[in-house]
Amino acid sequence: MKKVFIRTMGCQMNVYDSLRILDILNNLGYEETEAYEDSDLILVNTCHIREKASEKVFSELGRYSKLKEDKPDLIIVVTGCVVQAEGEDFLERAPFVDIALGPQNYHHLPEKLELIGRKLKKQVIEADFPVQTKFDFLPSPGSRTYSSYLAIQEGCDRFCSYCVVPYTRGAEYSRPAKDIIKEAEIMTTSGVKEITLLGQNVNAWHGIGTNGEPWRLEDLINRLADIPNLLRIRFITSYPSDMTSELLNCFTSQKKLMPYLHLPVQSGSDKILRAMNRRYTSSEYLDIIFKLRDLCPEIAISSDFIVGFPGEEDKDFEQTLDLVNKVDFASSFSFKYSPRPGTPGAAMKGQIPEEIKSSRLDVLQSLLQRQQERFNYNCIGKVLPVLLEHEGKKTGQLCGRSPYLQNVNLEADKKLLGEIIPVKITGANLNSLRGEQAI
Repeated sequence: MKKVFIRTMGCQMNVYDSLRILDILNNLGYEETEAYEDSDLILVNTCHIREKASEKVFSELGRYSKLKEDKPDLIIVVTGCVVQAEGEDFLERAPFVDIALGPQNYHHLPEKLELIGRKLKKQVIEADFPVQTKFDFLPSPGSRTYSSYLAIQEGCDRFCSYCVVPYTRGAEYSRPAKDIIKEAEIMTTSGVKEITLLGQNVNAWHGIGTNGEPWRLEDLINRLADIPNLLRIRFITSYPSDMTSELLNCFTSQKKLMPYLHLPVQSGSDKILRAMNRRYTSSEYLDIIFKLRDLCPEIAISSDFIVGFPGEEDKDFEQTLDLVNKVDFASSFSFKYSPRPGTPGAAMKGQIPEEIKSSRLDVLQSLLQRQQERFNYNCIGKVLPVLLEHEGKKTGQLCGRSPYLQNVNLEADKKLLGEIIPVKITGANLNSLRGEQAI
């Protein structure tokens, strides 16, 4: 078989896309390799959400261009949001790339490979928003690990002033429930026990249900829970204004839904939230968190933060720290604001100097890390159900996930891979837990 090396950058949606691209390539006679030097095809699935991520793409491609000098038949394919954002300019910046496809076009990869293989084209780029969704043309999913992603919604209509997603992923689209259920059932027959439902704005999902009526996310979760071999359900990433009471109640009523919610807030300042075009206030965000904790006291909350957005003053940053202290997050992601060309934020007055951004980020991350460490240390002595997903680096070590999405390492028989077993937590650090099989 021919060999393909896939390099995935960015978000969970890109991870899912790369898996579906691999399904396409498997049907074309390719098998995946971890050594790009041995490959017949190199595919880079790109992210454009931050400036450094975009520049990292071209740095990465430079390495592969040198390989192509020694292997002229090597095919280099680039997919994802950088292609969508750069358009025709992309191939000018990377003239050694054979095929460039936007995130809505990778289902056309077979025909593009044929054009290149038959020398009918030297280069191909496609970055349109097609009328028919790519999901209608993808093959059935191939084998997966015990935990896998499943895209149910794509694109975004929110137009946050810092974000490129509406321009690179397009308008919101919700897949029909029957297609999602079918894909989930196929996954579970290959051994998947946990599915994370994906969307740029996943809780805005409003697909047509199996009864022909519009469903909301809570309806889909409850239907997926009927799949016998599907033991765990998660969803990411959510928008605060779309957290309905019914969805909050689902964390109590649906036992297969894990007690973990990633709910980006971005800032604790209402002034900055308005400038970001986030359609909620800090108090509305806190109301959601407090309601959820009343319903499900054991819930773990994570979030996203942007510091140094244009116009952010010291008092705005202090309000963010105040919100963090009120919520006490189990984990979080935080970044310096990075202006993206074409977004309203990039043209705003009051851009913050890099040294102030860095200073604020250091303070915020220090606080968030203390909270994450405290959450992890509070698990010591508890017995948690852990889904064992893969072997660890040490001999006899297995690695899995707690209900709260923490990495858990322990010594156990590899025959237990794919099982959910009780684990007594014996140690913790910032990024993982240690444990032993509970008897």
